[in-house]
Amino acid sequence: MAHDVIIAPSILAADFARLGEEARAVEAAGADWLHVDVMDGHFVPNITIGPDVVKALRPHVKIPFDVHLMIAPADPYLEAFRAAGADYISVHPEAGPHLNRTLKRIRELGAKAGVVFNPSTDPSVIQWMMDEVDLILVMSINPGFGGQSFMTSQLKKIETLRAMIDATGRDIPLEVDGGVTPETAPKCVAAGASALVAGTAVFRGGPEKYAANIRALRG
Repeated sequence: MAHDVIIAPSILAADFARLGEEARAVEAAGADWLHVDVMDGHFVPNITIGPDVVKALRPHVKIPFDVHLMIAPADPYLEAFRAAGADYISVHPEAGPHLNRTLKRIRELGAKAGVVFNPSTDPSVIQWMMDEVDLILVMSINPGFGGQSFMTSQLKKIETLRAMIDATGRDIPLEVDGGVTPETAPKCVAAGASALVAGTAVFRGGPEKYAANIRALRG
């Protein structure tokens, strides 16, 4: 498997009592990005963290913060997450009535704009605005909880989105989140993914295992 694949550990699987240490540990272990799952208990059935935690974590590591907003509406919180240190801000098309306006606002704030696809969301929602997209995230589980099994049905979607990206000639990361393990990671990359989010697969076994876990995902 390609060794230039981006690995973005999800802090959802970290020890929440030691988030700063955990972030530093995965950066030292070779993580490329830090993936931050923001859930509101409304758009998805769980509640996680807000901008203040992102702000508190930001000084601990130098790698980009990949912030996935599983919240609706998302627009009122874009400024706060950008101010807290988010480098990528990704939203779901279902989280507001005007996806294009949301993406433009994220870019105006100086962050990179991402679109997240739930398992049932069709790739066509971004067909006419690929120029506004800086990151595409495919959920290979239903968002809301970690530790779920990978949905192989999403591999075809990854292939479709890879073709859409290639047609633009732009280098848009194609990220996969959900049930990513050393077994499923090669399938994602073969389908066209260039970035992998992993929670349990990275944080399993404690800090002394993080580097080996990340290497295993790279293949």
